[in-house]
Amino acid sequence: MIIRLCQHSFHIYDLLIFSGALTLLVYLLLPTRFATHYDYINKDHMEASLVPGTVKYSNVTDQQEHEIDCDYAEVIDSSRYIYDVYHRETIHHAEQILSGGEFLPECRHRYSTAIIVPYRDRQDQLAAFLNYIHNYLRHQLIHYRIFVVEQSDHKPFNRAMLFNIGAKVAVSYGYPCLILHDVDLMPLNSGQIYACSASPRHMSSALDWWRFHLPYRTLFGGVIAITSLQFQEINGMSNLYYGWGGEDDDLFERLDVSGIHICRFDPAYSEYTMLKHKQETPNKNRLALLRAASVRMNIDGLNTLRYKEVERRMHSLFTHILVET
Repeated sequence: MIIRLCQHSFHIYDLLIFSGALTLLVYLLLPTRFATHYDYINKDHMEASLVPGTVKYSNVTDQQEHEIDCDYAEVIDSSRYIYDVYHRETIHHAEQILSGGEFLPECRHRYSTAIIVPYRDRQDQLAAFLNYIHNYLRHQLIHYRIFVVEQSDHKPFNRAMLFNIGAKVAVSYGYPCLILHDVDLMPLNSGQIYACSASPRHMSSALDWWRFHLPYRTLFGGVIAITSLQFQEINGMSNLYYGWGGEDDDLFERLDVSGIHICRFDPAYSEYTMLKHKQETPNKNRLALLRAASVRMNIDGLNTLRYKEVERRMHSLFTHILVET
């Protein structure tokens, strides 16, 4: 009788939730069980792996008038832990940041990067992210701009669609490199260059939530660097993932079937911390969507993106894109 009752009370979805919780419990108790060894680009080859690319037109004067080249080898070699009170609590030299959250170094830069942040109802986290990331990125001598894409409607959160919208806007500004960045993740060490590699890069592969280990090799979420051309080649991300989960695995599947391999930097350069937050509502359809990811990729993505842009505003620290999905 007890067995029958259990069989009737547990649905497939309940079992998946239970399985996920059990996996997390096992990991917390036995972290070495998930300490997977994986290939990565070591310190000596990081700079060579980066793809130069800059915005041709900016809202400031042409940077070619600078006589000194930015020294990225020094940025990598001098990498250090900077997630401290000084860098977190206050934006220093805020006058260096241009309208829309744009920054250009006082040297000839080699990289222009759009940081795209999907957002809704996390004001404290966004404030913390902007304070820290502006202090962090200016150590790196790159040209960057932060795009915050906010979902204004009351549908379940659609993170992947917001990335697509942000990518579309960033490309219209001429950015050749996209960083798809969750608002609750902070890089710890200054040498993780926010520029694109020849292969799409999983930047946050050593996350404190997983005790700085990679749970599984195909994990590809959190903070991702991908060129605009590569993102367009795979038709961006799926627009169908309303609610939490599945969209990152869908993205990896798109890359995999397209023959595009991912890469990672040395774990010592890939350490991130996750801010505490309330869990989003899971997407009950995510497993079904994932099963058809490779079949659907050509008819679900950038080429089927439909949304209403409610407002675009240039804030002092970011370009704000308010949308209805």
